[in-house]
Amino acid sequence: MSHGKQFLLVSWDGGGNLAPELAVARRLIARGHGVRLLGDPTLEAEALASGCAFSAWTTAPHKKAPGREHDVFKDYEMSGPLQLIDTYMREFLAAPAPRWVEDTLRELEARPVDAMLVDFALPATLIAAEKLAIPSATLMPNIWIIPTRGIPPLGPGFLPAKSFVGRARDAIMRAMIEHVFQRALPSLNATRQAHGLRPLSDVYEQLLGADQVLVQTSPVFDFTSPHQPSKVRYVGPELEDPAWSKAGDGGGRWQPPFPASDQRPLVLVGLSSTFQDQVGTLRRIAGALARLPVRALITLGPSLDPLEVPGADNVVVVRSAPHAQVLEHAALLITHCGHGTTLKGLAAGVPLVCLPMGRDQNDTAARVVASGAGVRLKPSASAKRIASAVQRVLGEPAFRAAALRLQQAIATREGCGDAVEALEGLASARPGARPVAAA
Repeated sequence: MSHGKQFLLVSWDGGGNLAPELAVARRLIARGHGVRLLGDPTLEAEALASGCAFSAWTTAPHKKAPGREHDVFKDYEMSGPLQLIDTYMREFLAAPAPRWVEDTLRELEARPVDAMLVDFALPATLIAAEKLAIPSATLMPNIWIIPTRGIPPLGPGFLPAKSFVGRARDAIMRAMIEHVFQRALPSLNATRQAHGLRPLSDVYEQLLGADQVLVQTSPVFDFTSPHQPSKVRYVGPELEDPAWSKAGDGGGRWQPPFPASDQRPLVLVGLSSTFQDQVGTLRRIAGALARLPVRALITLGPSLDPLEVPGADNVVVVRSAPHAQVLEHAALLITHCGHGTTLKGLAAGVPLVCLPMGRDQNDTAARVVASGAGVRLKPSASAKRIASAVQRVLGEPAFRAAALRLQQAIATREGCGDAVEALEGLASARPGARPVAAA
């Protein structure tokens, strides 16, 4: 049995980020450690259900109650990736940096820990760990998103460059994104200096300021580069469904809402669990599937009401279902390409039709296309185009074969380290810490 350490997990209500982070927390707790989540008040129930203690943000930006009207960062109101990145850097990272640090310091001083785990979207909180000399790790619960030579820049969903023109395209876009990133540096440096820390010459020093950066995806799926920092470790995806996802039969094994004699291919539809103005897209997907010889299950997540998306005889619309169980029966996944949903589909060997709606979804979809495991459409695609894409992916065996290749890589954890072992080593490296015995 390992000697118990205390960890603080610092996160926020950003949608798909929480489930993979809490999966790591549960594994730490199972090995005898203690974990406390510092996050939005809306996350308390999930934290407690995972075995974590909980503290809420008080001055830092946070979602006060469920519902889209309480969203802190309304990315669905933005026109493109550059505006999204600019708004995030100014309004969510830079301007509130003193409040992120204040809340985190208050928590760390009240309840000391051996190490801190930080959601990658909250790098200002690492200032608190640096000030108190607490070991820290960043959790990146998606693909690698920092602009890096050899990797297409975040946002547009570019495929890897194969020509001089493509490499020039990447360099120009990367420079534009880096310019937007650097606008956060004055606010971060003012906050650092207020806490007695040296100013930085580059905002990436803060974004990558943790002792380790743990990327929660498969390097076989992701685009990688020798220019990624040496502290970066791929630790594989966490594939558990979120706590709010419930089986329709009261919590047991999921049962298809169709007769057992119905052998038409099952299509699972899962767009964002948070609001991304996706109702119109869902209605077109439902219309496309209604005209095809398939069975379809559309899951809406907690941000939408089933009454907003009409179903059909062969299209059942529900608020939630356990995707990991549904995918055992599915022949196709239609998704916005949120990282968690995408990797669950590929871990089940299921090909995809991707309709990315923003955030990192365009870039996750690019990796699906590059792997050969699916096709990509715009979220504004017509029902006719969606139906055509569904028929193509179901009808061409190459898509399924590519998904099965990724399934094998994910199952064997090809190229991955273990997040819990990395975190145990980090906590034990703190001066005066007890060594962690092997479990």
